[in-house]
Amino acid sequence: MPSSRVAIVRTSPRTVLADYHRLMNLAGYQEVVDKSADTALKVNISWHFFYPAASTTPWQLDGVIRAMLADGYDPGLIHACHNRTVVIDAHFGERENKQLPVVEKHGLRNVHLYEGEEWIPIRDAVGDLADKFVCLNEVYPQGFHIPKRFLGENIIHLPTVKTHVFTTNTGAMKNAFGGLLNEHRHWTHPVIHETLVDLLMIQKKIHRGVFAVMDGTFAGDGPGPRCMIPHVKNVLLASADQVAIDAVAAKLMGFDPMSLRYIRLAHDLGLGVGDPSQIEIVGDADAARENWRFDGPFKEMTFASSMQHKIYWGPLKQWIEWSLKTWMAPWAYVASVLYHDSFWYPVKARRNMRQVLASEWGRLFQNWEKLVPDAQGFADVGQAGVDLERTGLAAFGESLKILGTCIREAPEIAARRRRKLAAEAPQGVGS
Repeated sequence: MPSSRVAIVRTSPRTVLADYHRLMNLAGYQEVVDKSADTALKVNISWHFFYPAASTTPWQLDGVIRAMLADGYDPGLIHACHNRTVVIDAHFGERENKQLPVVEKHGLRNVHLYEGEEWIPIRDAVGDLADKFVCLNEVYPQGFHIPKRFLGENIIHLPTVKTHVFTTNTGAMKNAFGGLLNEHRHWTHPVIHETLVDLLMIQKKIHRGVFAVMDGTFAGDGPGPRCMIPHVKNVLLASADQVAIDAVAAKLMGFDPMSLRYIRLAHDLGLGVGDPSQIEIVGDADAARENWRFDGPFKEMTFASSMQHKIYWGPLKQWIEWSLKTWMAPWAYVASVLYHDSFWYPVKARRNMRQVLASEWGRLFQNWEKLVPDAQGFADVGQAGVDLERTGLAAFGESLKILGTCIREAPEIAARRRRKLAAEAPQGVGS
């Protein structure tokens, strides 16, 4: 099987579960994902609130698990995998995005990488490969740590088709970002394209198999990965080539993949294929020829995304960017939560979501817990209109709780707390 093969399948709620099974086998996942090794299903939560196209959908996670079980994978060797950021509450997010009920229904383990998991120095994990990093040695001159459990595991990334204000689009390669870097990963934002390339090198070294299954039932345009305009697009993608699947997704959205720096760099370094003319398309090949003509993330940027660009790449860099590497960094986390969770989502999300929530996919999400699928998918997704509970004032109230968690879990504050506890701890006898 060529490593640059990308499978694409048109789908609907009626056939979505069978479509995921077909998709994954078209892309040859069983040749990549070793049945004898533990497999991490790397869930994507770009926003703890539900927002179409922002995060792994429940039918995406369910479809992948069902496909693996049907193909003889041991459920004891499959687990959902979550990372954490200081501005995203993964526990709240897995409930609001209805991912946790899927994991619990199948009786799988649910791993949160920042809770009780051992992280080891990067050079202990990859050895001399670290000498080949494009940028991470400069970003982290003292080194960094990655989860020990990843060594020898398979990983299946579960991104969605959407834009991103740092990388134009985001998908399989970016999905490794939260899981492989610690809570200071925002230090890499000025060199985000190079960082994604280094992370792909690491994945190829440490994982038994690397695969991606991308949901495009909803797709997001505009200043992603949160403040987007969602669209219904009814496609699914899968590949063992992380560069190729991101390139095909970018092309669908109307972008030139080889003009995107992270794709071009990875292609030139031989980490995957980013040139669409060199990618084998299988499945519903006519779907891959679509051009959705998305505007992209830079045409109408939000205030927050505009400020981020000025801080990381613009006139504010020399004055502000340095503060994000000091004890002052929590100001940025607080600002992000106040803008996105306390303002943007309560005020604008319902209007932006209204049309796609009325679609079959919106009704499927709304009624998810009450529906019983057959072997193909969901014959009936319900007729009731979608009315999300956590919008408007309800979302604003929840955002205040998230703000408190954000401040409490900020790595700079947590580090000071650990140092204080260590200083106050009684010394051992004879010390």
